[in-house]
Amino acid sequence: MERRGVIERIKGPVVIASGVKNVQIGEIVEVGEEGLIGEVIRVSMDNFTVQVYESTSGLKPGEPVLATGKRLVAELGPGLITAIYDGLQRPLEEIYRLKGPFIERGIKVNALPRDRKWEFKPLVKKGDVVEEGDVIGVVEESRLVEHRILVPPGIRGEIIRVEEGSFKVDETVAVIKKGEEEHNVKLMHEWPVRVPRPFKARLSLETPLVTGQRVLDTFFPVAKGGAACIVGGFGTGKTVTLHKVAMWSDTDIVVYIGCGERGNEMCELLTEFPKLIDPRKKVPLLERTVLIANTSNMPVSAREASIYMGITIAEYYRDQGYHVTLIADSTSRWAEALREISGRLEEMPVESGFPAYLPDRLAEFYERAGRVKTIGRPEREGSVTILGAVSPPGGDYNEPVTIHTLRFVGALWALDTELAYRRHFPAINWLRSFSQYADEVEKWWAKQFPEFPRYRRRALRLLTIASEIEAIASVVGEGALPDDQRLILLTAELLKEGFLRQVAMTGEDTFCIPEKQYLLVKMIMDFYDRAYVLIRNKVPIDEIAGLPEVFKMMRVKEDERGLIAVKELYKQVIEALNQIAGKYGIDLEEVIQVGGK
Repeated sequence: MERRGVIERIKGPVVIASGVKNVQIGEIVEVGEEGLIGEVIRVSMDNFTVQVYESTSGLKPGEPVLATGKRLVAELGPGLITAIYDGLQRPLEEIYRLKGPFIERGIKVNALPRDRKWEFKPLVKKGDVVEEGDVIGVVEESRLVEHRILVPPGIRGEIIRVEEGSFKVDETVAVIKKGEEEHNVKLMHEWPVRVPRPFKARLSLETPLVTGQRVLDTFFPVAKGGAACIVGGFGTGKTVTLHKVAMWSDTDIVVYIGCGERGNEMCELLTEFPKLIDPRKKVPLLERTVLIANTSNMPVSAREASIYMGITIAEYYRDQGYHVTLIADSTSRWAEALREISGRLEEMPVESGFPAYLPDRLAEFYERAGRVKTIGRPEREGSVTILGAVSPPGGDYNEPVTIHTLRFVGALWALDTELAYRRHFPAINWLRSFSQYADEVEKWWAKQFPEFPRYRRRALRLLTIASEIEAIASVVGEGALPDDQRLILLTAELLKEGFLRQVAMTGEDTFCIPEKQYLLVKMIMDFYDRAYVLIRNKVPIDEIAGLPEVFKMMRVKEDERGLIAVKELYKQVIEALNQIAGKYGIDLEEVIQVGGK
């Protein structure tokens, strides 16, 4: 029986309709003669309210509304990798092929191509008993991703038929029987995007997501399965930093959501990614990436849905046993979509006009991050790491989206406008940022470099003390400071220029391996320890600061020889300081060893 109603009123992307019995919140409806996609968000005695995901321009009262009985779902199966979707999981390349560069209203295109065949290799046989989440076979989705076909949640029983060969995503590859009920398992299945996918148990967060960005990995790490936010005003480098994390991090899958981003930024991402090569398998990084491009000129309601679409796809690959990084750029524009829809619904606004349920929605999103033991066999471990960008108006960290986001993430990467204007990138302020994962992931670092935790903490402490001394120096002048304080300022400058500052675009410094990060911070802090002994023994600071090795420490990070150059310079720095010590009759190595003991 067809469930058809009519439009009563229109308020921008919000439509009030009536005439459909038993309509449910979350149900997908087709609005108007063109069949615009919408979702029911409120139900009352006489009518119901629809959030339309497309432009409602030209829509008028009296046009039909057709209830589908379905919820907003994601199509999950082979074909997701390398795809570019809008916020409703409509493939943009396919739309371009069919209709040209502009998305027509009411267009309906399958998220996964129905004409492409995939080579399915079963891992089960007839008579096997399977449960939800079990891997029944694999498909080579790309050269970087082996797609594991899972028994959909809620299905279990005995395999009565399984086939091997080439199949389309909507063709049956296995039949599972339980009692008198039979279930056809296909290469794809659907999942409602607003419902978290099930898992067996949460696991502790102890392995860092290695991004290759020194300020992040060393000082403010995020664990695999954790959540972090990068906060900063316009032009401070949020998008560039997240692009670099997407390109270079040691994750298996990247889901990138351009949520309300400018079209030229998404264009940059789409042109850069195909050129980048995975260092492990020497194939394009795009072959482990899913892109959702819901740019600022697209309908605002679809922007709200894009976040849930992206996290559902990320959870799907997590369930296959992969470590997934989801990047949402930016959650501020997603929150603006919530605010606009809330205003159309005439809901009571709170802070800055945002709805009262903003914290709940942010919590729903960030708490879908995690490292988990998945359901099904063989036993697998997967994770979803969420990195969200926040764009506070005027760089005001006290606005609602920033404040509430900080309640639900474990790391803050605070971008600084002043650093950005000084061309210091990444412009992450080392005094405002924090990471609650640092103590746990230090154990991972310590297994490879036992002294790393000590060097990391001392470097951070020195930067903090240097900021206090800089405040004094700005009043009295650096020349009026005692030599030991001038040494702290010199070492802090070495850390800022030689360690924290990093080239983003080309060359050796775009990605820094963990061993090189450790050796750089060790070199600078060992320089400080030895120089401090010399200062205490009346050696002038100017003699130490004038060493050519001091300048080299600021530039060695860019040397194309990588680790070899750092190790060579480390020896040169120690030798240069020993020569000064010998000139003043100081046995530097003996003093350092006694101090260490």
